[in-house]
Amino acid sequence: MPSRARLFPLPLVLVLVLLLLGAAGMALASKGDELPEFKNCVRTCIRKECDIPAPKALPLHLRLLFWNCPSECDYVCQRFVTRDRISHGDSIEQFHGKWPFLRVLGVQEPFSVLFSVLNGVQFYRGLHLIRSEFPSSYPPRGIFTFGAYLGMAAWLFSSVFHTRDSIPTERLDYFGAGALVLFNLFYAPLVIFRPFHSSPTSRAEQHFSPWVYAWGCTCLIAYASHVYFLQFVRWDYTYNMAANVVVGLCQNVLWVYYTLTRYDREKRPWAFWPGFIVIWMTLSMSLELLDFPPLFDALDAHALWHAATIMPIMWMYR
Repeated sequence: MPSRARLFPLPLVLVLVLLLLGAAGMALASKGDELPEFKNCVRTCIRKECDIPAPKALPLHLRLLFWNCPSECDYVCQRFVTRDRISHGDSIEQFHGKWPFLRVLGVQEPFSVLFSVLNGVQFYRGLHLIRSEFPSSYPPRGIFTFGAYLGMAAWLFSSVFHTRDSIPTERLDYFGAGALVLFNLFYAPLVIFRPFHSSPTSRAEQHFSPWVYAWGCTCLIAYASHVYFLQFVRWDYTYNMAANVVVGLCQNVLWVYYTLTRYDREKRPWAFWPGFIVIWMTLSMSLELLDFPPLFDALDAHALWHAATIMPIMWMYR
């Protein structure tokens, strides 16, 4: 049994290492940013449309999403340069780390927004499942309820970021995702090891073992340190990805252990369900390695990754 548990996560390790290497490349400037035709286009547009006494007014829906004249020039030039390159048989390039998506009502990445919202809906459904299935005396009920709210918040931040990319929305997205990943590591031992005991006065009333509080404080300190480093020391994309990779790998190893030991004990196929979810999520993450120019100018590998995580959320709750 121990040898099986060690071998099982190996593909996961390889995928996550590749993701980490890919993240290092993402931190560099995109090739499209350096195209002379793109630079000239933006410079000319800003001079003609923005650097005048009365800059060109944008439609209300764009202003509500904080588009301004220079950012509008940047978007228009991305689309113009991309169409021109396609007409000449040249490759489509990324700008500022993203593909030149076609906006929909001012939304930069419509499919990523849609799938982020649907992920949040699954956490909302999970919240109702928790309230209907778990009695109030079950110790982790409050923690799982908090996790459902955290999941809804994290995917809300993701949808906001993909709606309009900016430094504040990027920070919200990254910090929300990091909190959710770390929370998943926190609650996994609660499900796997069930560290609670009955009250001396009532067997129906249960309490957490003392180490749960120590474990919770450790996770809170780790998250606070992570946020402090990124916000006040150095914003580092590679470090952020590395931190999430390590935390995700640790929780997946725990779920693999849970799957193998439970099947060994009960000999029922459904015991493999957590392990199946780990495999699914790992393959979903690998979509980030298969990046390609967006289909219909809107659907890329990142959006498909968000789509692939929708169902496993509810599977995990059940």
